[in-house]
Amino acid sequence: MVLFPAIDILEGRAVRLLYGKKDAVTDYGDPLKRAKMWADQGAEFLHVVDLSGAFGGKSAIDETVEKIARLGVPVQSGGGLRTEEDIRRRIEAGAERVVLGTVCAENPELFCTVLRRWGNKIVAGIDAHGGMLAVRGWTACAQKEAFAFGREARALGAEYAVYTDVSRDGAMSGVDLEGTAKMAETGLKIVASGGIRDMDDLRALRQRGVYGAVLGRSIYTGAINLAEAVAEMKQC
Repeated sequence: MVLFPAIDILEGRAVRLLYGKKDAVTDYGDPLKRAKMWADQGAEFLHVVDLSGAFGGKSAIDETVEKIARLGVPVQSGGGLRTEEDIRRRIEAGAERVVLGTVCAENPELFCTVLRRWGNKIVAGIDAHGGMLAVRGWTACAQKEAFAFGREARALGAEYAVYTDVSRDGAMSGVDLEGTAKMAETGLKIVASGGIRDMDDLRALRQRGVYGAVLGRSIYTGAINLAEAVAEMKQC
């Protein structure tokens, strides 16, 4: 199972939010320093998100992504990517994959277009709140079930998806194992996100055949040692 240390960027700082709320912020300093720390501990992928872009609708971290990509670890990045030009710039900045959330739900024609152009570089961001698809930095819900959207994304050609249970994000309350496993039934390679608290959560996800997991507060607080987790998750 592939582990994705998270670097969430808000107003130029690496932060962790509780339940995705802007007023529940823990500051972890310079994003590039954090990225280097996780790279040095053996990260195979980095999950870099522009929270300012997710909330405000316009992403502005391409320069930071470019610097992080130079560390030599593949970058998966999202947050506020609303147009084909936004996506192109993020890929040209060095992102190996880009995560699209709101645009997938609100502009399916664009989603189809970018899937045709960039293939498996495009990752569906499936954020669920009470089973419904959450959009616009989790500040609103679309009139669509998250699972139904996952099936649609797969039918359109998406290979990967990041699945987040918004009610667990940043809380280290335990991963939504059943919801994540169900989402994997769509045929998407699912990266679990939200609530992961310890190695038992990772082992349970791997046992259910989940492709990957985003690690946030658990590695920032030391509840999970990233180097040890990467080594264990590489084992058969």
